[in-house]
Amino acid sequence: MSFPQRLLNEGESIVVTTRTHVKAMILPTLVAVIVLAVAGFASTLPSGDPRTPVLWAIWVVAALLLIWCFLRPLVTWLTTTYTFTNRRFIARAGFIARKGRTIPLNRISGVDFDIGVVDRIFRCGTLVVSDASEAGSVELHDIPQVERVQMRVAEELHRLSSGDRADDGT
Repeated sequence: MSFPQRLLNEGESIVVTTRTHVKAMILPTLVAVIVLAVAGFASTLPSGDPRTPVLWAIWVVAALLLIWCFLRPLVTWLTTTYTFTNRRFIARAGFIARKGRTIPLNRISGVDFDIGVVDRIFRCGTLVVSDASEAGSVELHDIPQVERVQMRVAEELHRLSSGDRADDGT
């Protein structure tokens, strides 16, 4: 899950890189199990010839549901990353069509976190990156060990604001 080194600028190093918590895949996995169970059960019902159009229709609908409700979220989960370097924040998403957002660290005014009750169980939370742009802030939901990530980014922001640039080679 590491950020590609070829996309880093000279003297830039990764502080932290992450993706959303695996809990984001719990509901899609549950839906996939239910769809497969229903389609499998429907296949065992006595309906005469096993090649009936009804059976084919059930499996076609099951395949479409699996693609939409499981495969699409899985690909999104696998291809979305959030990276903080010693110079910028980078959000990247997409498999075929890619999109990204970059915020220089010197434009970030704060990094906060929010942990709900369910998030405490899974040891994740929402990281809120506030910047001085028109967009205002970026909310990163279901970040694993969000407190640790917030602390590392806050340390880097403090290092940047105090003028300690010995680590980034500038």
